[in-house]
Amino acid sequence: MSNNQKMYREAKKLIPGGVQLLSKRPEQFLPDLWPTYYKKAKGCEVWDLDDNHYIDMSLMGIGACILGYADDDVNKAVINVIENGNMSTLNPPEEVELAKELIGIHPWAEMVRYTRTGGEAMAVAVRIARASTKKDIILFCGYHGWHDWYLSANLSANSALDGHLLPGLKPTGVPRSLRDTSYPFFYNNKQEFLDLIKKYENKIAGVVLEAVRNLNPEKTFFDTLRRETERLDIPLIVDEISSGFRMNCGGAHLILGLYPDIAVFAKGISNGYPMGIVIGKKKYMDAAQDSFISSTYWTERIGPTATLATIKKMKEKNVQEYIMKIGEKVQEIWISMAEKHGIEIKVSGIYPLSHFEFIQSPLILKTLFTQEMLEKGFLATTSFYPSYAHKTSHINKYIKAVDETFEFISLCVRKGEEQKFLKGPVCQSGFKRIS
Repeated sequence: MSNNQKMYREAKKLIPGGVQLLSKRPEQFLPDLWPTYYKKAKGCEVWDLDDNHYIDMSLMGIGACILGYADDDVNKAVINVIENGNMSTLNPPEEVELAKELIGIHPWAEMVRYTRTGGEAMAVAVRIARASTKKDIILFCGYHGWHDWYLSANLSANSALDGHLLPGLKPTGVPRSLRDTSYPFFYNNKQEFLDLIKKYENKIAGVVLEAVRNLNPEKTFFDTLRRETERLDIPLIVDEISSGFRMNCGGAHLILGLYPDIAVFAKGISNGYPMGIVIGKKKYMDAAQDSFISSTYWTERIGPTATLATIKKMKEKNVQEYIMKIGEKVQEIWISMAEKHGIEIKVSGIYPLSHFEFIQSPLILKTLFTQEMLEKGFLATTSFYPSYAHKTSHINKYIKAVDETFEFISLCVRKGEEQKFLKGPVCQSGFKRIS
């Protein structure tokens, strides 16, 4: 048994769920075989506890490292902060500098608040909406994290959140009193949204949606959301935690024709260092002073410093243009190799958040694909988040590996032996309790 598997078996006895993030559970990738732990990560390459070396053609820190792991320029700025003190009784000036930078990129915004994770940043945005409107109900579409306001949707109907990225999210531990305070609608479904507006019109505190994920927006969908939120005088909140700073240097809403009142960022904005950001119009943001929204580590210095350094490099190197091209190239690889080997797949997502799924036996073939790619030296699954560290040499090696793996999968499918060649259990989809 590898050192990685030994440690994970130990972890499941000590840590509920085994790891801190559902999206990093090995059961989501390759049960019993996924490396799970790393010793070193640099660029787009990773070394596990057994010194196995991989090229990461998967999620790049679950989308947190757009520049690549351990970027020299960002690390240099952070090391300077560490040497001069990351925390003090006083406040870091970088948070003011960053606020100016963000408002410069998003001229519609006037004020900024910080957290250190995306989930809590979304919770702050929802708190601000409720505080500013003196109303309770939130309408939303998409995935927005683990906090009570979001999971409370499953108190009314236990499958309300299915279809919003992760199925099976249980609201266990969420107060029953929060029932009927959040209601979902699906992306591009104007009628579903309008039905909720009509039903709860005088009780709605705000509307939350992801700017974009797997589907391209229909123009009239955004127009409908904007028109109704303006009519009700409530904030339109755009969740840019996944989409932000990938299609452009700023929020994707800037190029999608979505005009929000509040926007939320995290993940790739600080290249792997903890940072969450809420920007918005003063009309709503000022309500943060009327509600207790405060936390010690929201005042540490590394987060804002890393974010400033990351944005600076993104601008200098045209990083977003580069990762858009890399993502497009990988989607083309999937499509061409699937056609070559007669495999049915569906490709989706914007180029910097690329996904594909097997039409036949999707979880079995996803597991088989991950297994075969791992043996070829790749952390690879059916999702790929490109980074500035992915170079032509990495892509060329990936093309060869995908070609060989799809050929093998095609042979297995023709023989009806997809599961026969798996060396462990089939991967999971969605949330499941680990005993």
